[in-house]
Amino acid sequence: MTEITVRVLEESEWSVYRAVRLRALAESPGSFTATLAEEADRDERFWRDRMTRSHRLVAERGPVPQGIVSLGPYEQEPSAAEVFGLYVVPEARGTGLSWRLVEAAAALATQQAYLQLYYWVGTDNGRAVGFAQNFGFRTTDYRRPARASDLDPGEEIAMVLSLEPDATLAPNPTSGKPATREGPLS
Repeated sequence: MTEITVRVLEESEWSVYRAVRLRALAESPGSFTATLAEEADRDERFWRDRMTRSHRLVAERGPVPQGIVSLGPYEQEPSAAEVFGLYVVPEARGTGLSWRLVEAAAALATQQAYLQLYYWVGTDNGRAVGFAQNFGFRTTDYRRPARASDLDPGEEIAMVLSLEPDATLAPNPTSGKPATREGPLS
């Protein structure tokens, strides 16, 4: 079986991001603030602009995209970044791919000297809330409507992950590296 890799897409790879994003909007329309109808006919300039506003990370098995996540600055807090647009193709769900994508986004945010990482999750999406909590995100008091275009939009909760080094961590005796988070790290 081919190994999964996670990497940051370059602007010139806008069509890779577009293909996975449109698949996400088609397969999971309630999970995103945009709709397939709004984005399907957008031109190359739209997608290139989107690539320059935030980092787009892709998980691939060989040359086949398996999932995406985006990382950008968190407007309300200059020292924080936000992870958003997480999507994994149905055939790769339950394999730890979401974990790998968010882990790569958190590592990139740390490299860019962000101190916290925000992740907005629907309050009615217990699976996503559980995933974020297992990863180390903590709930906040921040709430917002899930989708302004819906008649009954529901609510999203902001979850936050500290990216600051923890001086209290003990070394992992089996790896020689500090233990950071619990979960399916590989």
